[in-house]
Amino acid sequence: MGFKKKQMLGFGLILLFLAILLSFMMFTLNNLKSSMTEIVENRYEKVQASMEIRQLFSRSDREILFAANDANKEERAESLEIINENHNLIESKIAGLSGSLNQAKAKQLLKEFETQYASYSITEAEIIQKIKSENSSDNLSSLMDDQREKRTKVISTMDEFKDYQEGVMKDTLSNSKQTYEDMIGFVIFAVILSILVISVTVVWMIRSTSKDLQSITKVIENIDYKNLSVIPRIPVRTTDEIGEIAKSFNDMAESLEIYNQKEKDFTEKISEQNWIQTRVADIATMYQRIVDVEVLADRFITRLAPMMGASIGAFYVKRGEGVDMRFVKLASFAGDGEDSGRREFRLGEGLIGQCALEKKSKVIEDIPENFQLVTTGLGEVNPKSIVIAPVVFEDEVVAMVELASLEAFTKLQKTFLNQVLDTLGITINNVEGRMEIERLLKESQAQTEELQAQSEELQSQSEEMQAQSEELQTQAEELRMINEQLEERNRETEEKSKELQVAKLNLEKQAEELKLSSKYKSEFMANMSHELRTPLNSILILSEMLSDPNDSKLNEEQQEFARVINSSGQDLLTLINDILDLSKVEVGKLEVVFDEMNLSELPELLHRNFDHVAKKKNIDFIIEKSKNVPDIFFTDEQRFQQILKNLLSNAFKFTEKGSVSVQIKKADEENVAQWIQTKGASNWVEIKVTDTGIGISKEKQKLIFEAFQQGDGATMRKYGGTGLGLSICREFAKLLGGWVIVDSEEGQGSTFTFFIPSMPEGFKNVDEAIAASPEVAAANHDDSVAPFGDQGEPDAGMMDEEDLDKAKPFCNKTVLVVDDDHRNIFALKNALKHEGMEILTAENGFECLELLEKGNNIDVILMDIMMPGMDGYETMTRIREQSKFEDLPIIALTAKAMKGDREKCLKAGASDYVSKPLKLDQLLSVLRVWLTN
Repeated sequence: MGFKKKQMLGFGLILLFLAILLSFMMFTLNNLKSSMTEIVENRYEKVQASMEIRQLFSRSDREILFAANDANKEERAESLEIINENHNLIESKIAGLSGSLNQAKAKQLLKEFETQYASYSITEAEIIQKIKSENSSDNLSSLMDDQREKRTKVISTMDEFKDYQEGVMKDTLSNSKQTYEDMIGFVIFAVILSILVISVTVVWMIRSTSKDLQSITKVIENIDYKNLSVIPRIPVRTTDEIGEIAKSFNDMAESLEIYNQKEKDFTEKISEQNWIQTRVADIATMYQRIVDVEVLADRFITRLAPMMGASIGAFYVKRGEGVDMRFVKLASFAGDGEDSGRREFRLGEGLIGQCALEKKSKVIEDIPENFQLVTTGLGEVNPKSIVIAPVVFEDEVVAMVELASLEAFTKLQKTFLNQVLDTLGITINNVEGRMEIERLLKESQAQTEELQAQSEELQSQSEEMQAQSEELQTQAEELRMINEQLEERNRETEEKSKELQVAKLNLEKQAEELKLSSKYKSEFMANMSHELRTPLNSILILSEMLSDPNDSKLNEEQQEFARVINSSGQDLLTLINDILDLSKVEVGKLEVVFDEMNLSELPELLHRNFDHVAKKKNIDFIIEKSKNVPDIFFTDEQRFQQILKNLLSNAFKFTEKGSVSVQIKKADEENVAQWIQTKGASNWVEIKVTDTGIGISKEKQKLIFEAFQQGDGATMRKYGGTGLGLSICREFAKLLGGWVIVDSEEGQGSTFTFFIPSMPEGFKNVDEAIAASPEVAAANHDDSVAPFGDQGEPDAGMMDEEDLDKAKPFCNKTVLVVDDDHRNIFALKNALKHEGMEILTAENGFECLELLEKGNNIDVILMDIMMPGMDGYETMTRIREQSKFEDLPIIALTAKAMKGDREKCLKAGASDYVSKPLKLDQLLSVLRVWLTN
C-alpha cells in the first residue's frame, strides 16, 4: 500500500468511525422518534378508535331501548336510522383497526370483539324486526334480555382491547427511555475506540514503511556483481510504491540472468560449431587425391571413428543394381579380423538393411548382451551405443556407416556425423566416376592397339566407305528433312494433346453433372411412384369391390363403370411401372439377378396367359419349341418373362385376324454375331414372335424401339398404348446380354426375334450396367410381371363345408389399419369389413401404440411406412420391444418401394411386406397366411 493510500486510510478510518457514530445516533434518534410516533399517533389512535367504537355502541344500545319502550312511530323510525348509521360506523372503525394492528394479541382481541359484535348484531336485527312489526310480546322481552347479556360481553372485550393498547403504549415509552441511555453509552465507547484505531493505524504505517526499506537495502548489499547467473530477489509483500520498486528490481534481476545464460549458450554453440567445422574441414582435406573407393573407405572410417569417440566401426558401399544390388564391407575400424561385422547385406536385411531401405539414421542405446564385442589387449567389452547412418547421393543410398562406442553418442557428435555424410555421397560418386574413367581409359588403350591392327584393313575399305559416304550424306539430308517433318507433327500432337486434355476435363465435369442429374431423376421417380401409387391404391381396391357381381349392390351398368375404372387404374399402374423400369435402365440402376430357369415349362406358361386373348380375338396362337433347346437356362427369369409378355401383348394388340406364333430354338452364334457382340457368352437361344397384323414400314422400324413411339399417329389413336413396351424389351434384352430385332412389311405382319445367352456367372459388366442403388425406387413388379402361372382362387361352389370354413378365415378377426391417408383407410376398411373383419384405424404410430395399450384383441396390423410423427419402422420396433406382442402379425404396406425396403421392414419387426397399390386378392392371400398360422 502506498504512502498516499496509507494517509488516506488513516483519515478514512477517522471519518468512518465518525460516520458510524453519527449513523448510530441518527438511528437511535429515529428509534426514539418512531417510539414517540408509535405512542402518540399509532397507539393513541387505536385507543381513541376503541373508545369511539364504545361510544357508538353505547349510543346504539340506548336508541334501541328507547325505540323498544318509549318512542312513538316517528321517533322509532328516527332511532332505527341512527342505529343503522352507528352500525355502519362501527364496522368501518373495526375494519380500520384490523388493517393497522401489528400485535398478535391485539388482533386476537379485535377478532373476538368482531365475533361478539356480530352475534350482538344478529340479536339487534331481530329486535329491530320485532319493533318494526309492532309486535310487543314476551318474545321481544327475551330478545332484550339476550341483547343485554351480549352487550356486556362486547363492552368487556372492547375495554380489554383498550387496556391492552394502553399497556403497549406504556411499554413503548419505557423502551424509548432505555434507548436514549444506550445511545449515550455507545457514543462514549465509539469515541474511545476511534482514538485507539487511529493510533494503531499510524504506528502500522511507520513500521511497515521502515521494514520494507530495510528489506530492499539488505538484498541490494548481498548482490555478487562478479557472478550474475544467480541474483537474489526482493520479497514483494506489499502493492505500494516500495512493492513496485521490489518488482522492478526482480524483473531486472531476471533479465540479467537470462542475458547471462544466453551469452553462455551462444558461446557454447559457437564452440560446438567450431568443433564441427574444424573436423569437417579435416575430413574434406582428406578426400583430396583419392582415386579408389577402398582407399577412401579405409581413410574415412579410420579418421571418423576417433572423432566420434567410437571404439569399433564398419564402412559398406553399394555394389550392383536391381535384384543383384547389395552392400559390401570395404573397411573397418578396430575390427577383430573376419568377425568384425557382416561381409555384405541387402536392402531390408537386419537393422542396417532396414536403415538403407528407409534412408534414415538409427541410434541404438539398449545393446543386447550377445552383441559384437569391442576387443582390447586386456579383454572384450560390450558397446553402450551404436549409430547406423546411410550415405545418400541424389536420393539414393550409396554407402552405409556403422559405429559403436563404449559411451553414448552426444548430440554434437550426431550433428557432426550428419554434416560429414552430406558431402561423403558426392565424394564417393566422384571417386567412382574417376575409377570408371580410369577403367575406360585402360579399355580405350587396349582398343587403340586393336584398332591400329585393324587400321590397315580399314584403309583398304576406306575407298569403299568413301563411296558410301556420299550416299550416306544424301540419306542424312533426307533424314534431316524427315526429322523436321516429325518435329512439326510432334508440335501438332502436343497441341492436340492439350486440346484433348481440356476436352477430358470438360467431359469429366459433364459426367459429374450427369451423375448428379441422374441422382435427382432417380429421387424424383421414387417420389413420383409414391405420390401416384397412394391414390391409385384406393381406386383399384374400391373399383374391384364395386365390380364384383356377387357382392356389389350396384346395377349392371354401374358395375361396368367400376370395371372400366379398375381397368383404367391397372393401365395407369402398368404405365407407372414401365416408366420407372425405363428410367432405371437409362441411369443404370436396374437390378438383374441371374439364376436358372426351366425353359421346358415356357410353352405351357405362355398358353396359360394368352390363350384367352386369342380366343377372344378369334385368332390362332401357336407355340413351337425345338428339341435341342436346353431345359435349364441361366438368366433373369422375371425380365425374360416381361420381354416375352410385352412382345406377345404387342402382337395380339395389332393383329385383327390370322395368327400369332412363337418359335423357340437354339440360335446360331454366327447369325447372332451380326447383331450383337457374342464374346463372353454361350448357348444362345432364339425366340421369334410372329404375327399377321398391320406390319411396320421400313422407315419406322428403328423408331418403334424409342420410348413413347409407335408406328404412326393413326396407329396410336386406333390401338392406344404409350410406346414403352418395345423400348423396355430392347433395354432389358441388353441387360441380359441379348438383343431384339424386327423384320416386318407394312400390311404383311411382323416378326420380332429375341436373342438371349445362357449366363451361369452373370453378365460380366453387370456391376456397371445395373448397379443397385438405394436412391432409385425399386418399383415392385410382382403384379405386372408376376410368374405366368397365377391360378386365382378356388371356386367356392366346389368346396365342402370344412373347406368353406378354411376359405373364410377372416370372420370375427380384428385388424388394425395404421395409415395417414384417409382414402386408403376408407378403401381397406370397406374391403376388409366385407370379409367379416372388425376394423380399427390409427393415423400414426402414436395412435397405434395407444390402441394396443388399451388391450384391444387385435389379430393383425396393416402398417403404412411413411407417416408423420412416428413412421412405420419406429412403430414396429416399439411394438416388438413388448414381449406380449412378439407373435402379433404385422404386414408392412408402402407406396414408395425402395430397394432394400423389404429387408428393412422385416428387420424393424414386420411379419410380411406388400407394396402399393394393393391388389385385394394379394392382400387377402397374405392375411390368410398369417391368420391361419
